[in-house]
Amino acid sequence: MEHRGANAGAYNRAQEAAIRSALRKIVLWLSFPVLVACAAAAQTAQMPPQSANPPLPPLRPTVQERLGYPRNARLLIIHADDLGMSHSVNRATFEALEKGWITSSSILVPCPWFPEVVRFAQSHPDADLGIHLALNSEWTDYRWVPLSAKEKVPSLLDDQGYLVNDETIVAKQAKATEASVELQAQIDRALKSGIKLSHLDTHMTALVGSLELFRVYQALGSKYSLPILVGDYKIPTGVTLAPSESLVQRVIGIDPGISPANWADWYERTLAALPPGVYEMIVHLAYDDEEMRGATQDHPDWGAAWRQLDFNLVKSPDFQKFLRDQGFVLVTWKTLIRAGQNVTLPLGRDLPH
Repeated sequence: MEHRGANAGAYNRAQEAAIRSALRKIVLWLSFPVLVACAAAAQTAQMPPQSANPPLPPLRPTVQERLGYPRNARLLIIHADDLGMSHSVNRATFEALEKGWITSSSILVPCPWFPEVVRFAQSHPDADLGIHLALNSEWTDYRWVPLSAKEKVPSLLDDQGYLVNDETIVAKQAKATEASVELQAQIDRALKSGIKLSHLDTHMTALVGSLELFRVYQALGSKYSLPILVGDYKIPTGVTLAPSESLVQRVIGIDPGISPANWADWYERTLAALPPGVYEMIVHLAYDDEEMRGATQDHPDWGAAWRQLDFNLVKSPDFQKFLRDQGFVLVTWKTLIRAGQNVTLPLGRDLPH
């Protein structure tokens, strides 16, 4: 009996071990997909974020060919943002436009130095000027308000009645109908002032922050028969671009973290690596003077010193020689319009009511 009991105990222990082994295999088998997913997620988390979409594919025939250039040409708009922001910005940008250091600029219509831009445009009717459509006012002590009556655009305002200071807030709270009212007011004021417009672009890319705002952007281009800048911005999913929204394939702009000593080198290395195509290089011009230091006093990025560096770059004979040596063809938005593209957007892109 003792011998039979011992055998039974050993048998039972063997069965238990076999069951435990089988259960471990089942658990491992069930867990494998989860482990793979976790590993993939961890690997994705370690990948650097993508700063922009891939460049837009070229039109066929290409913009270069439509303008009479070889397909392998590199066309470049050198574009200054924020015209009208301050007298310092205006002085630097006017000089750069007059001397051909830049080829285009866009205007912040709500800003207090807009009337000076109007006078410049009247005396320089061939200047390539667009509207820097603004739904935010980013500085701490230097703010601007909408052109529209505040009761018509409450979703665009902060608690002090200024345009909100961050483009991410615009994406979260701005109503498309109110954004449309304000942006039409900005374009209409420029047109009524006699400024001949060549294009529209978006201040701090606020209009690509949501599908509803991007559709307003597209509809404005359609209403005013003006091309809009899209390039490689991260546009919302579900968007279809018309040819007039695809003239520029990529936007080049320096990011924070580049030292003054490497400023020109960054631009030159970035531009030299570009394949054939159509590009816009965005700069922010001003003098590093008391006015700009006061307006941007706690914003070193895109502040007074930053803008002086950009101004020094575009006026530099060395940089101008670099562009010639690289064979870049400097163009304007007015040039791109002559590429034969129909700037009227497809039907159905109406402004919200």
